Order: sequence, then C-alpha cells, then structure tokens
Amino acid sequence: MIAAAPMLAEIYLSLAAVFGLLTLRWVLVSQDGWDPINRRFLFGVRVTIALFVGRLLQAGTGAELFRIVELMAAGLIPLAVLLLTEGLLRRHAPFWIKTFVAGGTALFVITAFWYSDSVDPPRLIGLLAFQMVGFCLAGWLIVTRDRASLSAGENVTVARLGFSLLVFIPLGAGDFLLIYWGLPIQFSALGVLILCWLAIGLSRAHAGHGMTLLQMGMTILASVVLGGLIGVLVAVDRDGVLVIIALIMSTLFLAAAVSDARNLQNEAQRIGLLRHMATARVDEPVGFLRDLRAHPLVEGAVILRDENLSDLDAEVIDRIFAAAPVLRKAAPPALGATAEEHITYLFDRYRATHIMRVADAPRILVALSMPSLNTSPNTELELEVVQRMAALISGQAQPPL
Repeated sequence: MIAAAPMLAEIYLSLAAVFGLLTLRWVLVSQDGWDPINRRFLFGVRVTIALFVGRLLQAGTGAELFRIVELMAAGLIPLAVLLLTEGLLRRHAPFWIKTFVAGGTALFVITAFWYSDSVDPPRLIGLLAFQMVGFCLAGWLIVTRDRASLSAGENVTVARLGFSLLVFIPLGAGDFLLIYWGLPIQFSALGVLILCWLAIGLSRAHAGHGMTLLQMGMTILASVVLGGLIGVLVAVDRDGVLVIIALIMSTLFLAAAVSDARNLQNEAQRIGLLRHMATARVDEPVGFLRDLRAHPLVEGAVILRDENLSDLDAEVIDRIFAAAPVLRKAAPPALGATAEEHITYLFDRYRATHIMRVADAPRILVALSMPSLNTSPNTELELEVVQRMAALISGQAQPPL
C-alpha cells in the first residue's frame, strides 16, 4: 500500500484538477459562454481537462496509448495561453511569437502520436522548453502591455493571469524533471487549481491583489504546516511529506474554488431581484410582482386578495402588516395572541416563509416561499425594497403605460 501511495496521489491530484477545471468551465459558461474572451478561456480549460483526463486514463489502466491525449494537450497549452493573452490585452502578439507558438504546437501535436517513450527524453525536453518559452513570452506580453489602453478590471485580470503563469512554471517544469529533481509525484495539478481559484475570483470585484495573495499564502502555509505535522506523526520520509502537503493543498484550493463559484451563483440570484425592480412594469402592483414567481430564489408565490382572507379579521391583518410590511416566518412581530394565530394560519395555509403587503384598497398580499432568504440579509433588504416599490405603485394609481 505504501508503494502505491504516489500512484494514488497522482490520481487524486488529477481528479482534483479536473473537478476544478469543470467548476471554472461552469462559471465561464454561466456568465457568457459566447463572450470572445470566455471562448478563448474555455479553449484553454478544455485542453487542460484533456491533459489530466489522459493522465488519469494512463494511470488507471496502465495503457501507454493514452499518452497521445496527454502529449497532444501538453503541446496545445502554449497556444491556448497565447490566444487568451491576446484576447485579454486586446492586441495581437508579434508575428515571430505567433510563428514560434504555431510551429511548436504543430510539431508536438504530430509527435504525440508516437506515444512510445523511445523518443524520450529528447522529446520531453523539447516539449518542456516549448512550454516554458511559451509561458515566458506570454508573461513578457503581459509585463510590457499598455496599461492605459485597458480598464482597471482588465488590468486586474491580466495581472492575475501573469501571476498564475509565474506559479505554474516551476510546477509544470517539475512534471518533466520529476526524476532529475527527485520528486515523488507530478505537482502541476496544484498550479491548475490555483489558476482556477484565481480565475473564478476575478468576478469578486471587491477582492484586491493584497487580499488574494494573503488568502493564497495562508492556504499554502496551512497546507505545509499541517502536512509537515502529519508527516512527523506518521513518521514518513521527505517524499511522503511532499505527497501529504500536495493532497492537503489541492483539497483546500478545490474547496475554495467551488465555494467561490457557489457564492457567485448566489450573488447572481440576488442581483436578479434588483434586475426585476429595474425592468419590471410599473403600471400596477400585481403586474410588478407577477414575474417574481420565475425568480430562482422563489419556490412559490401566491397573490392573496380579500376573498382569500375572508376567514380572518381584517383589522388584525391591517395591524400585523402595519407593524411588518414584509412578514417573516422566522421573526414575526409580537402583537398578542390573536395576531399570532392569524400569522400562524397565514404561514401554514400557504406554506410561506415571507408574506408582504402590496396594496391596502383593495387589500393585496403576496405569500412567498423563499427559504434561502432566511440566511441572506442582503436579499431580505432587497425584498423590502420590492415591497416598498409595489406599495408606492399601488398608491400612485397611474394609468397603464
């Protein structure tokens, strides 16, 4: 089992890289898969997924035939990096750089079909040199870019790409120089996971470079400390410690990438409420709220009129919604036993988590089933704005547009 540990670690790291890349792909597609920059990014993501899938298939089956996929993807990576760099910088690379990358890509994609290692190590050394030079050329384009021609957000994106290349170069080189450096496993998956985390984090406009570097540094430090401690406790050698650190670090960066992707999805849903307020019709309150039923955060929306409330005391209803225009099941107002009975009836009858007042004459309420709002203060506030706008629209009594 100990002898098989490096192989199991290789499989785990490759799987983590694939899941991280799939998470990044989901984020890019959900934002806008047809955006020119995103399409270039997606090309690089697919190429890198192919590389790690080929590595997984080879490690899992032992069949050298799968080296074709791995070697082809490795040969395409400099091209993917150059295409993305050109798109982000909004300018073409010099002709000699394009010629070098195109020629190298063609050479190593073709030689990938010679999957036997009889041409190695010369081919692997050449592929390593091609990748490293390609990364350095992309880095040179980034460093010498015209910052004034790019927006602040574009400069942040380009800078993070350059930093990702800086991190990936030694880790990628380690894959080729595994034996010469005495490394137990291939560490390039860590660079890919860091790239995925940084790329997903580009949508967090509030996160600056300093906070990003601090988070990454703390993750790496925690992995090294925890891995070293476990290595001491289980009494493994240097290679064992490196494997443990790599497994911990890959898990932490994958978890961070998935968490950030989930946060982006939640933010997009919350923005949906603001978009609803900005684009909805404003001629009458029911029309304003009708489209709310299709919102991802809303599991159910029922419009209640006087005929639906005939079993309840109208004065008590008015008193309840005067105190809480947006009535929350999690925090109802304390208005006495009679009001509590009315509140319990409304929530149980319509299986709602929120009920808000829209209009008084005629009385209109909307019962919403939005359990995710119970832990989302920002969206609770947005729901209060929706209620306020609906109440204002109902009071204006303006003619239809």
